[in-house]
Amino acid sequence: MSTARLTVDPHFTVGTVNRRLFGSFVEHLGRCVYDGIFEPGHPTADAEGFREDVIELVKELGVSAIRYPGGNFVSGFRWEDSVGPAEDRPRRLDLAWHSTETNQVGLHEFSSWLDKVDSELMMAVNLGTRGTLEALDLLEYSNIAGDTALAQRRIANGKTDAFGITMWCLGNEMDGPWQLGHRSADDYGKIAAQTASAMRQLDPSIELVVCGSSSAQMPTFGEWERVVLTHTYDAVDYISCHAYYEEVDGDLGSFLASAVNMDHFIESVVATADHVKAVKGSDKSINISFDEWNVWYLKRFENVDKITGLDNWPVAPRLLEDIYSVADAVVFGSLMISLLKHADRVTSASLAQLVNVIAPIMTEPGGIAWKQTTFFPFALTSRLATGSALNVKLEVGNYDTKAYGSVPLVDAVATHDAETGRSAVFLVNRSTTDEVQVTVDVSALGEVRVLEAQTLSDADVYAKNTLEDPERVGLSDNDTVSIADGALTLVLPPVSWTAVALAV
Repeated sequence: MSTARLTVDPHFTVGTVNRRLFGSFVEHLGRCVYDGIFEPGHPTADAEGFREDVIELVKELGVSAIRYPGGNFVSGFRWEDSVGPAEDRPRRLDLAWHSTETNQVGLHEFSSWLDKVDSELMMAVNLGTRGTLEALDLLEYSNIAGDTALAQRRIANGKTDAFGITMWCLGNEMDGPWQLGHRSADDYGKIAAQTASAMRQLDPSIELVVCGSSSAQMPTFGEWERVVLTHTYDAVDYISCHAYYEEVDGDLGSFLASAVNMDHFIESVVATADHVKAVKGSDKSINISFDEWNVWYLKRFENVDKITGLDNWPVAPRLLEDIYSVADAVVFGSLMISLLKHADRVTSASLAQLVNVIAPIMTEPGGIAWKQTTFFPFALTSRLATGSALNVKLEVGNYDTKAYGSVPLVDAVATHDAETGRSAVFLVNRSTTDEVQVTVDVSALGEVRVLEAQTLSDADVYAKNTLEDPERVGLSDNDTVSIADGALTLVLPPVSWTAVALAV
């Protein structure tokens, strides 16, 4: 059996765990909105047509903020289509996902749904096919309570009080050639800077996210961030990161080490942002909004699910409905560890997406809603990770991977909440064959006890929860855990993710 050692000491602080790290993403894509959160004919539907079984699962997931309405969708979105009487809203062709958008769920309906799930709205504006004026109009419609034409239009549409949206994304993935209105870094930086400055003139309290690279594999990565931030540094608060991971050609070992790539991605963007800070002589730091991340089997979409045809524009088609395995969930949990390890600079993140589309929650029209394997690490981390993230000084052996070279067998992070005296340790075992015995020095925490220790693992690493067997995979108590003389010990099964909660 391999071994690992780490230390949980509240003095080894990385940064405060911002609740926005546990955000998600709802895009008008596939069945995320229609047949996902919204299905008026469903037995659990409320008076507004929202599925209450989904609402309860979203609340259990612990989602703090939700990015909306895209994604690629936003680059062709006309926000005016999504307000006013639902029966009068136009049906539009969505070029991003080759579908028809009915606009039956829009800004007002989605805001009402957010109230039901106790989450914050993170709004994206269209800088693909529209520009500064349309962004200003949407901001005025949303946030201004005064007697203006747009504020009065909102009131006439049923919302007397302003929406008060705090966080705004300046477009989406504008570095990507697939994006409607794709621009060079220089061109995008200019329109983003202009739009950000104008929006701040209207509402100085808002927080703005400028588009970073859509992945670290983009040929413009790094230079894109430098150029865009050179234009926008003084006007924005965040730069975005997007990253998706999948197992390729049966290379499970590399897949399990995906967080190594996420770590490098984050650290590279931070370095670039700080370079621009130094060049400008600024005393402000730009943080990261990692507002798209997940396991996504993109090759399946490109090869099988992609919709084509001039006359083929379905409504709410089944798109990107990946069914996740135990291995996928272990990688997913390790990506959450990476986000926490960088909590000093990653202060917002959005799991892409929330329901049906590469999602932790799945639904069947007229039928059940169920938890995917990825639901469990998200929900447990959201519940337990409070206070400050801690550097755990991990000592462990390595293994070789094809994609990332030699990487640690175990990855880990801890959190500590000084107000409650509670701590949590999150660990992943990347070995495909061996258990790892872990010793955690918790003496700096004082006299502590284990509140819970739960592990996600299975003898079949490709086991999944499905419509036919929705409870095949779940968390189990890790009964190997014990504490003696300031040392916590436990055993991690192969290909597993574990969370341990401690209290004074």
